[in-house]
Amino acid sequence: MKTPFLSTCVLLISIFACFSALHGQQDGKNKLIAKGATLIREATDYSFTEGPAVDPQGNVYFTDQPNDRIIKRAVDGTISVYMEKAGRANGLYFDNDGNLLACADLENQIWKIAGDQQVTVLVQDFEGKKLNGPNDLWVDPKGGIYFTDPFYKRPYWNRTEKEIEAENVYYLSPDGQKLVVAATDFVRPNGIVGTPDGNKLYVADINAGKTWSFTINSDGTLTDKTLFTELGSDGMTIDHKGNVYLTGKGVSVFSSAGEKIAQIDVDERWTANVCFGGKKQKTLFITASKSLYTLNMKVKGVR
Repeated sequence: MKTPFLSTCVLLISIFACFSALHGQQDGKNKLIAKGATLIREATDYSFTEGPAVDPQGNVYFTDQPNDRIIKRAVDGTISVYMEKAGRANGLYFDNDGNLLACADLENQIWKIAGDQQVTVLVQDFEGKKLNGPNDLWVDPKGGIYFTDPFYKRPYWNRTEKEIEAENVYYLSPDGQKLVVAATDFVRPNGIVGTPDGNKLYVADINAGKTWSFTINSDGTLTDKTLFTELGSDGMTIDHKGNVYLTGKGVSVFSSAGEKIAQIDVDERWTANVCFGGKKQKTLFITASKSLYTLNMKVKGVR
């Protein structure tokens, strides 16, 4: 039986630990967020916003996924519909040549969308079987594409069952000729992002409540699977200091060592995804439920 003195000590230690954690996160926010900056809701009344991606000029594109369209937020702040009938695009990313890549959920493909909106299907299937539903993607410095393939059954699909049982991470070679399973043994992989030097990849297993890091080898294979943090994520991004941004209940920011350093609260039911954009890539763009938010930052993105 604990004595009153020991119980008091345990309580005080717990209070101190909580205070230290909160103080550390506040200090982290001060180092990340521009002085006096507040979260701004730039646009709303979408059905569900997802997949923000920044082009070489700093314009940000995101999806209104249920309405099958891609929206553009230009660097001057104007917002317009960029593309209708966008293959039910979910996650987006720009390749090294400035083409917009999309996880086209309608037929479970990977699309390349050129500047004139001409579509090329980069990934049709895997070994003759329909993918579960490419969700999010990241392009490495060589031009190879990593993407997650969870199974979220859509009402607009004719099929109701998986053709591929495992929910994997895949890698498309830079020449677009070879698609391989890069990593497996997930419950439901979702968010994905790599470091700008091409040496490390982060993959969030949203249903397992974990995010993993991998070493990227010269041939694109992944090794050294390591637990990064006990938190899953829908979307992910990274800043120039190596901090990793996870989404779900707002935006949770972790140092490259896996320590939580900040929490950015978003007053929405769900925060789906995040990226840096703007001319200097010092604006954080957040897609959350029916809205698009921005937040001015001290740190900047790496695209």
